[in-house]
Amino acid sequence: MNKIINSFNGTNRLAIGDLMINQYLSGTVTRISPEAPVPIVDIENELYEGGWGANAVNNIKRLGGTVEAVGIIEKMFKHPLTDSGLESFLK
Repeated sequence: MNKIINSFNGTNRLAIGDLMINQYLSGTVTRISPEAPVPIVDIENELYEGGWGANAVNNIKRLGGTVEAVGIIEKMFKHPLTDSGLESFLK
């Protein structure tokens, strides 16, 4: 396993695929909805991370590799990419 992990260090990779955003919301349950037995949550934190192909890109980068990603993304996705230290070129 270490051999595989170390093989990413200093390499150049190309990732082609669907680049998605995972959105994580957390908060405090304030009450139960009167319409259905589901919790009503006051959102306190929002976290956006790359999902699908973008998750693979982040993993390669964290393992020490250099990676270029090719895919179609929506405009709102640019921020999470650049926040991760990856450049994006939108047209």
